[in-house]
Amino acid sequence: MGTRPNSVLLLLVLIVSILLGTDAGVLDNRIDQCNLPDALVQEIRGYQPIVNKIVQRIVGGEFAGKTWESLAELVDTFGARLAGTDQLERTIDWVLERMGRDGLENVHTEEASVPHWVRGFESAQLVAPFKKNLAVLGLGTSVGTPRGGIIADVIAVESFKEFEGLSPVDVKGKIVVFVPKWESYGKTVVYRSKGASVAAKKGAVATLIRSVTPFSIGSPHTGGQDYEEGVRKIPSACITVEDAEMILRKYRRGETLTIHLEMEDRNLEPFMSRNTIAELVGTTYTNYSVVIVSGNGTAAAADDPSDLVDGEELGLWGGRAYKEAHKAEEKKEFNFFFESDIGTFEPRGLDFSGNKEAECIMREIVKLMGALNATEFETPTDGGPDISHWTTRGFPGASLLNKNEKYFWFHHSAGDSMAVEDPKNLDKCAALWAAAAYVVADLSVSIPKDVTD
Repeated sequence: MGTRPNSVLLLLVLIVSILLGTDAGVLDNRIDQCNLPDALVQEIRGYQPIVNKIVQRIVGGEFAGKTWESLAELVDTFGARLAGTDQLERTIDWVLERMGRDGLENVHTEEASVPHWVRGFESAQLVAPFKKNLAVLGLGTSVGTPRGGIIADVIAVESFKEFEGLSPVDVKGKIVVFVPKWESYGKTVVYRSKGASVAAKKGAVATLIRSVTPFSIGSPHTGGQDYEEGVRKIPSACITVEDAEMILRKYRRGETLTIHLEMEDRNLEPFMSRNTIAELVGTTYTNYSVVIVSGNGTAAAADDPSDLVDGEELGLWGGRAYKEAHKAEEKKEFNFFFESDIGTFEPRGLDFSGNKEAECIMREIVKLMGALNATEFETPTDGGPDISHWTTRGFPGASLLNKNEKYFWFHHSAGDSMAVEDPKNLDKCAALWAAAAYVVADLSVSIPKDVTD
């Protein structure tokens, strides 16, 4: 793309398997508070030609379609890449070779201990009042059932509040089916993450959760779940929206429902995996203004509850390992953090976390993305779980804004496949990422931060 910025442009934290708000009134008030020096505003605007060049080469030039092709090859070669599996480790080796071949520098790995949860045979069947196979996916870290499974009557509820009204006598020995209405991912996912422990406190033997999605065509959606300390661990899995709502309707009519659930899932000892890292080193400075670009694994995740940033879904393990490994230099060197974790549909712009001065700089940078029609700006950031190790402590960071209204249609399901990825939109996302990272790294000033320990 011509010269590189005079700094470390990208520390590509391609952790394991990836290649690659506020309302309007509040936003308007915050914009009015910006008072950047004119010289800095003009410097940022001066990057328009190089931004346009980056966009043209990725979207309409020699790199058009290459991101989709590379991602498809990765997905088709390795399939699902759950932390602790051979598929993941072979993917890491493949990514290392490709990054070296593409001319990236300091290509290497760093050890990262990750949970090792194994999905075994899983089956659920409604056996009374009639027989029906239920599509099921165990939730990450769920324990398995005893050999032969569990056969138990069902209690179906729509909310935790409704469940609170039941006595332990009512719940003991039952399979609890939680059927929450979709409100939003942030509000509804609590049933997936906490349902097992909530039910276990009253003596339930297992939980089945309505998949956390606004739309379904018969596919269960998996994801991570958390056991509460000191509470008995019981098996927990997701079933389809259709089956969950059918069970709730029948239960409310007073019918007795019985389910046979069998899960051979198990938790093994932690596995020593690797964060996969490469750099583009600046032409003048080699240890200054480090811009971290992190991406989560995507596609082919039908049997994978992890977002694949080496254990991201199961507890941000890869990000934590990277933070600990680079604690000594982070305040001096780390300038900005980018992470994509909420789809790669047509880009709209960036959302941001950081102090006011940093926000004002980023607002100006996003204005450069007119060629992509991606000039929207929101704050605080959403969809940056791994970089939260830094953004929650005052480092500035950004996540991808994209037209992802259908993201949770496919999230953690068999529908999460290359069929969802549009090559042109993926190119636009890559161009936005590359251009924004370039400008941030090459500016004459670092992005301001208010870092706490």
